[in-house]
Amino acid sequence: MNIRFDGRVAIVTGAGNGLGRAHALGLAKLGAKVVVNDFGGARDGTGGSMTAAEAVVEEIRAAGGTAMPDGADVSNFEQVSAMVDKATRDWGSVDLMCANAGILRDKSFAKMELADFAKVLDVHLTGTFYCCKAVWEGMRARNYGRIVLTTSSSGLYGNFGQANYGAAKTGMVGLMNVLAEEGRKTDIRVNIVSPTAATRMTEELLPAQALQLMKPEAITPAVEYLLSENAPTKTIMGAGAGSFAVIRILESEGVNFAEADWSPDTIAAHFAEISDMSKAKALEGAFHQTQKYVEQAAIRLGVKA
Repeated sequence: MNIRFDGRVAIVTGAGNGLGRAHALGLAKLGAKVVVNDFGGARDGTGGSMTAAEAVVEEIRAAGGTAMPDGADVSNFEQVSAMVDKATRDWGSVDLMCANAGILRDKSFAKMELADFAKVLDVHLTGTFYCCKAVWEGMRARNYGRIVLTTSSSGLYGNFGQANYGAAKTGMVGLMNVLAEEGRKTDIRVNIVSPTAATRMTEELLPAQALQLMKPEAITPAVEYLLSENAPTKTIMGAGAGSFAVIRILESEGVNFAEADWSPDTIAAHFAEISDMSKAKALEGAFHQTQKYVEQAAIRLGVKA
């Protein structure tokens, strides 16, 4: 198997530095035409410049690839839509969307300002929604699309000082889950990557020895696979330092109780059994949870579900 993207058009947001730059260069190397999007602001989202995006475009062109720069702010739907429209006019379609743009405004929850919480959600979560929304109808019309979002272990597992970032990143998992379901009938596959890498967003958080291993280029193969023609859908992939993993949300088998036992005391008395993960499963959709609970109740009552 040789994964290539010849004839495909990709948009990579936040592609002026770090992970996005690595993804843009990697996709171009494998034949994609790439829109290198970067607002060009500081790590906290202030400022703005096309310089970073233009530099990456020049790298791609110097290597024989095809790219165009774009300075859209992903938290502005009109700008995101204009970016998608331009790529479609110039190159015929947008087949691949890698939503990678982000900012950091870290503070402990006690000290976090409302504006810092709102702005991080605006860029990461709402901005990701805007990127998906702008390409969705075109992908549906062509019966083809591949979308990769970018989550974080800070949201999946928690990290001090990142309530805004963690909430936004975990919100993306919910968005991915729903879009993957809605995209199935028109071959739009939606996945999410949880990267750990040395970028300007993490350089102050990791020790020097770790930084040498945590190259952004180590994440790109996961993104390329999840954007490929034979990609899965509804998958969370962890990546970092050459390691790749699949992350799943599991639910314990659980215990069903008679109505007379619906009390917090019952939960407390049986919590070890309720939380036993030996038979845990990843449910395929929201209705599967409902169906499981109804079936368990029916078994206890001796009736047909």
